[in-house]
Amino acid sequence: MDRLIIDPEFRDKIPPLTENEFSQLEENILADGSVFSPLVVWGRTILDGHNRYEIIQKHPELVYAVHKIDFDSRYEAIAWICKNQLGRRNLTPEQKKYLIGQRYEAEKLINGGDRKSEHAILASKSVDNDCPLTSPHKTRQRIAEETHTTEAFVREAGRYAKGLDAADEAVPGIKQEILTGKITPPHKAVAAVAKASPDERRQLAAALRETKSNRGNHRKKDAGEVVYHRPPQTKRDAMRQIAEISAEMERPKAPSPEKEMLRSLDGEVDSFIELCDYIFRECPGLLSDGSYQREVIRVMRRLKDYIEKIEGGSTS
Repeated sequence: MDRLIIDPEFRDKIPPLTENEFSQLEENILADGSVFSPLVVWGRTILDGHNRYEIIQKHPELVYAVHKIDFDSRYEAIAWICKNQLGRRNLTPEQKKYLIGQRYEAEKLINGGDRKSEHAILASKSVDNDCPLTSPHKTRQRIAEETHTTEAFVREAGRYAKGLDAADEAVPGIKQEILTGKITPPHKAVAAVAKASPDERRQLAAALRETKSNRGNHRKKDAGEVVYHRPPQTKRDAMRQIAEISAEMERPKAPSPEKEMLRSLDGEVDSFIELCDYIFRECPGLLSDGSYQREVIRVMRRLKDYIEKIEGGSTS
């Protein structure tokens, strides 16, 4: 049997199986006497097939195959893992969002953070062939098109994935609880964990188990609990309720509240910072050359002036 390597970071990108799912997989493999789907590896490190490999180790008599693929960086490998999982499994909304977010974060590092030759990048399956080094905006756009979502969703998925990893680091095991649906905290609360200081993360992560939606999931009906049923509606009551619902649907929608606008503004600022980081990586002369640096500061000072206007109570 080949001695393959299990990389915890790669393994943890894959939505975990429940105990019942793992037992069923093992039962099916033993009934077949072989593992039909090959283990996918990069070098000797498993990218796909961690559960199958665990079963193979328990039953070395099983017949299996290994398929090797090559990448130039860990980021490419992670992006491939996420894309592969998104294309082949029935996923919960949380699992899908986590995989899209992990893929987005990995591909940002491929496209801007991991410097390689143009030939190597063009050969990669994880980046655009016509634009090997792309901005975060183009990365979001491409992933959104491929996953049938939106750029806003991809950006939010990146934050959600960071928050979920930060929560699991602070409270080990909570990521699996969320991805398997055992608890269902609000996605905003999950994303907020990554933005907190290291000292606050454990408290925020633990609080994910105590959100309103989770308390409902864990509530059990008492043996002697009395359930009250609403009396049957009359035809007149039903017609009145339908009329009220119709009137509500026709009523003009209220404008977006300030919190929604603040959320949108926060996302745009994050996108702008990502764009600046990308530009300065690709054109370091903008900061190292004195004349260019002065121009960069002149342009960026417009933002400072705008902030000062806001602090003064005016944007005109």
